[in-house]
Amino acid sequence: MTRLRWTQVWHSLGLEFWLALPLLGLGFWLSSGLLTDRMLVRSNRTTVYLQGDRQQQQQPPRTVESITVIIKPQQSLSTITIETANSALKQLRFEFPTTEPAQIEAAISRELGLPRDRVRSLVRYRSE
Repeated sequence: MTRLRWTQVWHSLGLEFWLALPLLGLGFWLSSGLLTDRMLVRSNRTTVYLQGDRQQQQQPPRTVESITVIIKPQQSLSTITIETANSALKQLRFEFPTTEPAQIEAAISRELGLPRDRVRSLVRYRSE
């Protein structure tokens, strides 16, 4: 009879619920502590690094329509105007400190990344 009375008291107060809460809290606290220790102790090995000191190379337009070279022998300077079919960039201008056609074509080829034969077929020379 006394046992029946104690179970009725347990049920009326809801002690099963309240006594299980500290055990549940203790379990969460221990598991979160172990998980935190594991995350903080493990090594952080990254294989991909961000390179911030390099400049991205600009890709010159590949659709060159014409190249006009104005040679200024008095100043030992050549002014190059390149017309493109690219909608974002219509015209390029360069100045090279040379008046020799072979050196000018080599410099244009190097700047645009085009073969030298292609540059030679597009170039039109003028003298001032």
